[in-house]
Amino acid sequence: MGNTKGHLAGRNRYGAVCCAVLAVWIILAVCVPVFGPYSWSEQNARIQNLGPSFSHLFGTDRFGRDIFTRVWYGAGISLLVGMASALINGCIGVAVGAVSGYAGRAADMILMRAADIIASIPSMLYVILITLVMGAGVFSIILGLCVAGWIDMARIVRGEIIRLKNSDFALAARMEGIPSMRILFRHLLPNAAGPAAVNLIFLIPQAVFTEAFLSFLGVGIAAPAASLGTIIQEARSQMIVYPYQMICPLVVLCVMLLALNGIGTLVEERIAGVRCE
Repeated sequence: MGNTKGHLAGRNRYGAVCCAVLAVWIILAVCVPVFGPYSWSEQNARIQNLGPSFSHLFGTDRFGRDIFTRVWYGAGISLLVGMASALINGCIGVAVGAVSGYAGRAADMILMRAADIIASIPSMLYVILITLVMGAGVFSIILGLCVAGWIDMARIVRGEIIRLKNSDFALAARMEGIPSMRILFRHLLPNAAGPAAVNLIFLIPQAVFTEAFLSFLGVGIAAPAASLGTIIQEARSQMIVYPYQMICPLVVLCVMLLALNGIGTLVEERIAGVRCE
């Protein structure tokens, strides 16, 4: 009993730390580019490749741009891509999964087979093809991430709806003559919200990592725009001589991914604990 309480307390502290770290991360991503003393894009040949100091916390790059400002500007772009794609994928996935699970039969067959066909192609390939056709940018990255990013959410929601629609409260609601859409939106979907919320949280770091990886490869967000992946890619040529130019954006990216995954894991454990009770 004592070990269980200690474990729960430890998990709660870990979750609180993850939430606090993510909150600070978001505040910096929003405030530094707006209120900081330096521009994220302005070049200054007199301060090229300066090391970290009080004036430039992360140093400057080969064009004399303040890396601290650029990193947090890029963090905001990465966060925008992650949250926007996660919300869109979440909405599409919930809608498709709910219809597929509740309607059943023909609708379920058509929607799930379509999802299987889309999922048969690696999702990263969709992003690469769309960015090549439409050009590298935030919109094309988000669009590419939303082609197949909703499929896991749809499958999770579908499974929950199939499980819940045959439960006692759903059967009682149908016997009382409550319309199907009301049963779905007022009774079934709220009970399926837990697993959907967990999947939604994990969609954000997945999208951020995919965008950073593609930008690092040169097919994501292109210069002069700056995401974390773009900044890391630009610092690659300076890695041996000026390693801080790559380490700083990498640390910021890793901190956000760890915080989001920690929050998602904690929420998942809480939901599993509630179900067990």
